[in-house]
Amino acid sequence: MTPAELSRTVLRSVRGAVEERELSVPVPARIVVQPPPRPGCGDYASNVALQLAKPAGRPAREVAEILRKRLAGTAGIDRVEIAGPGFLNFTLGDGALVALVRDVLAQGTAYGDRSAGNGPVADRASADSVSTGRASAGRFGPGARAAVVGEVLERIGAAAGRTGRADGHPALVPVLEDLATLTARLGTDEARWILLRPAAHDPVRVPERPVQRESNPRFRVQYAHARTRALVRNAADLGFLSEPGGVGAPAADGSGAEFRPAPASAHALHTLLAGHPSVVEAAARLRAPDRLVRHLEATADAFFRWHDDCPPLPVGEQKPLAVHRARLALAEATGTVLANGLRLLGISAPEHL
Repeated sequence: MTPAELSRTVLRSVRGAVEERELSVPVPARIVVQPPPRPGCGDYASNVALQLAKPAGRPAREVAEILRKRLAGTAGIDRVEIAGPGFLNFTLGDGALVALVRDVLAQGTAYGDRSAGNGPVADRASADSVSTGRASAGRFGPGARAAVVGEVLERIGAAAGRTGRADGHPALVPVLEDLATLTARLGTDEARWILLRPAAHDPVRVPERPVQRESNPRFRVQYAHARTRALVRNAADLGFLSEPGGVGAPAADGSGAEFRPAPASAHALHTLLAGHPSVVEAAARLRAPDRLVRHLEATADAFFRWHDDCPPLPVGEQKPLAVHRARLALAEATGTVLANGLRLLGISAPEHL
């Protein structure tokens, strides 16, 4: 279940409460759900009850309870809890994670990119970044940073389904070095990453040389993608393929369940994969490619944490099980999201690293 799907589900619960006269409020056009500000508060949160409390003339927690009862038992939602003055916290069930993985794998390059397969805007490689960047630089100011940001914003805008050139552009802190000099010194991928990573009002920190270790966020993201591809290759050598399913450890506690619930690290990764399309849209709307950069970093970090909790490949003499196929599918979906995001930034997604 993606944030957009959960938002529509919550909106239906509000509409149902109004139609059945449990609430007397105007039905909002849309409802915002987003990851909670801290761990332990579910997968998503919404302040819809606080927004509706005043027009309803009722306490926010009372409104939240009306909505909670309506949402309890909804397919894909495991728990709905009320927190603080009336926030709704949602914990998704494992079925929602499985459905998301299946959706990401089915969409492939089109996940989070409405322009995928539509020609050079979607497929433009970073190798021609100097020439395309020069074409965009005039609209974003002089210099290497304006060139790369202009090019990437055109690609992100197309991926978000925005047609034509957007009005306005970010006021960028310029970089003294030209693009060709940066590329020669750092390589294309590192040069583009360091130009795109800071917010528009922040300066660019140019390293002396690229660092090929996990302390470098660009390397970490590319390494995460390469790791997902290696897992697929290694699984093929062991004779099994990916199949979305439960990623929790096989149950051995006599409960009768086939698998234990997915760990928190799996839900955290799920939230980031589900949020990828909305991050692309926000980056286009706000003219802020750094949002996509930071999202890829968070996704890579979440992947490594989950990978440590839930090894996708059998260990030792263990035979491949359904849980390994499911974990491989989640790793493969993560690789898809990382590759799609890197492509929008004009940065390579290596198969080996």
